[in-house]
Amino acid sequence: MQSVQATLVAAAAAVALLVSPLAASAGENSSKVALTVSVDGAIGPATARYVKDALTKASERRAEVVILRMNTPGGLSTSMREIIADVLASRVPVVGYVAPSGAHAASAGTYILYATHIAAMAPGTNLGAATPVQIGGPLPGLPDATPDKGDKDKKDGSDQKPKTKDAMTAKATNDAVALIRSLAELRGRNADWAEKAVREAESLSANAALQAKVIDLVARDQAELLRQIDGRAVEIAGGDTRHLATSEAAREALEPGWIAQFLRVITDPNIAFILMLVGIYGLIFELSSPGAVAPGVIGTICLLLGLYALNMLPINYAGLALILLGITLLVIEVFNPTVVIGLGGIIAFVLGAVMLFEIEEPGFRLSWPVIGIAAAIFIGMVLVVLGSLHRARKGPVRLGAQAMRGLSAEILDWSEREGHVFTHGERWQARGTEAFKPGEVVEVANVVDLTLVVRRRPALTVGEGGT
Repeated sequence: MQSVQATLVAAAAAVALLVSPLAASAGENSSKVALTVSVDGAIGPATARYVKDALTKASERRAEVVILRMNTPGGLSTSMREIIADVLASRVPVVGYVAPSGAHAASAGTYILYATHIAAMAPGTNLGAATPVQIGGPLPGLPDATPDKGDKDKKDGSDQKPKTKDAMTAKATNDAVALIRSLAELRGRNADWAEKAVREAESLSANAALQAKVIDLVARDQAELLRQIDGRAVEIAGGDTRHLATSEAAREALEPGWIAQFLRVITDPNIAFILMLVGIYGLIFELSSPGAVAPGVIGTICLLLGLYALNMLPINYAGLALILLGITLLVIEVFNPTVVIGLGGIIAFVLGAVMLFEIEEPGFRLSWPVIGIAAAIFIGMVLVVLGSLHRARKGPVRLGAQAMRGLSAEILDWSEREGHVFTHGERWQARGTEAFKPGEVVEVANVVDLTLVVRRRPALTVGEGGT
């Protein structure tokens, strides 16, 4: 009996040893996942944070690949470099995928696509135009878009080289060329075309990019993409080689966290600009009406958020200084009304708003309507102040001795030539040249050292109010 039990135990152990690797293998296959990160619109600090968080999560979950789906006109170079650094340091292979059809990966998107372990595009997409953009349009060091007469007849390639007009432009362009060429050499892609995309703003369609060895494949959708990259060997950070098994990997989209979404909102230049203005207005209202509390609290929060957002964006500090100067002059105009200070403040504010941001990348431009509305509010505030000043100068005096003259006063008590009267809602000491009775109504003739000089009200003549 014992021998039979021992035999059954041994058989069960053998079956368990045989089944456990198969179960582990099946569990491993079922746990393979391809995480999708979608980059739509301009690339900025929020995008960089979103990609960093996604790659961290992919590493924690040991994802098979991360699909970086892009449809972007470009963005900030600082955020682009952050994304590239995170992709190069990723232990999970990153597949750059320009999709859906009609999408593009221009400017910063081209650099990021070159940095990914595998580059792919959907039919009907394009990439390129990676020229660095500064404020005011194309870089001065790049060739003019309009060729000179006779250029068509020139065949000497030396005549087609860009003429550098500005040292800073040349430095920015050469730095961008070095970056994209290094990425092309790292991933084994076409470095010569990458340089043309920077220097000459060239673009390619999906099929042309595949033929030029700029990308690795063309796929209609993510399912076809995962099938095509299945079995490929890619080199990840640290020099390790990883063979992809993606044919049956489950696809899962990663949405940006609340921090990335919050950054996307406040780093919009228009939102940052409005936050700063609301903050300054709130502080002005709090200082003009101490104890209101709410304007001060809201203003401080908005101002700090606006300054934080501006700190993350490439701003022109001369423009910011002009905005602050303009607001300061307008505050002075409110408390000390003059026309010159108010106009100077408006001019300084508008010039500063125009100069505030150093770049003209899509999605990071200050809207003219926003500038116009803010300037209109300032102009309205100045007009209200000047109107109030004009009315105050034309109206009757409301303070001091002049304001008291001619007021009616009721006698409260009187002894010989002095006593007390009630006028203007207050009890006053008074004196006069006549004797009055309590309850009698008199007129204030003058104010001397906080004592009212009163007299009898003059009798109305027929022409003044009688019939």
